Amino acid sequence: MTTNSSENISVLLNNTLQPRLPMLDADHRGALRLFNGFLEGWPNLVVDLYGSTLVLHNYADPPAAAANINDTARAFFLENLPWLKAILIKNHRSPDKIQRRGHLIFGENPDKEILEHEVRYAIDLAMNQDASFYLDTRNLRRWLRDKMKGKTILNTFAYTGSLGVAAMAGGAQRVVQTDINQKFLNLAKTSYRLNGFLIDKSNFMTTDFFQAIGRFKAANAQFDCVILDPPFFSSTSAGKVDLVHESHRLINKVRPLIAHDGLLISINNALFLKGTEHLDTLNALCTDGYLHIEEIIPVPEDITGFPSTQNGAPPADPAPFNHSTKITILRVRRKS
Repeated sequence: MTTNSSENISVLLNNTLQPRLPMLDADHRGALRLFNGFLEGWPNLVVDLYGSTLVLHNYADPPAAAANINDTARAFFLENLPWLKAILIKNHRSPDKIQRRGHLIFGENPDKEILEHEVRYAIDLAMNQDASFYLDTRNLRRWLRDKMKGKTILNTFAYTGSLGVAAMAGGAQRVVQTDINQKFLNLAKTSYRLNGFLIDKSNFMTTDFFQAIGRFKAANAQFDCVILDPPFFSSTSAGKVDLVHESHRLINKVRPLIAHDGLLISINNALFLKGTEHLDTLNALCTDGYLHIEEIIPVPEDITGFPSTQNGAPPADPAPFNHSTKITILRVRRKS
């Protein structure tokens, strides 16, 4: 990279930071995307803020190709956000797992929790290739906190359980969190402790999605709400997840577990799936009259970019959704 490129990146980062400054909280406990290079002009870089810890996501291949740009970003944010106490960098294209998960390039003690909509969430920024907490579902967490009082919820593919934690914060009667990885669910339990929620170990199930659904069906279990937030593709001995070609299969898998007039929350994050194609799939499922699209939850502007900062298009047009993370609330009716 040339010096001029670094100067251009500084200008770009400044232009994208300005509309986000009003979103920063005074006590530096929130979480925010400060730069989405895929949609704001530099695809090799994404910058996230968790409390007072900055995370630089380097997507360059090889990672060293963007070293000068990453140094520029580090210097820019330390100058403009002087209260930062730590910076991690995740080199997503590195063959080294530790490099992909992230390492400190500034400071010593990255934040271990953030506060969002008055709810505390435990984070472990170097636990996984992402940062253990998804910023694009912030509006859904607010929706769950506002809508789930007294409800029973099944949170499938729970990961670190943030959606279930939000529902608990809203007064849910019961939330069952399922994920194949115990380490992720342990972080969900830490979030429970931070908020003073009772931990019932039976509500944290370390198991494959397909096995968990089969177990609930055998027990004739029903929930007021089922959250379906799978990875865009995965495969185990129990079954396959393919959100581009077969998202309808997962929806049909969980429908029997939803009580009459209950809700199904579908999250599809397939980057190369057009929004119209996904909507066509959902509409086809609704033709029997027992499923109805009730609401689309938008992704926050710090993730999508602002009208003044957007400088690029996603690989597939997400419209009528505003981002490749397509979040839909569906109402479920039962025949009996």
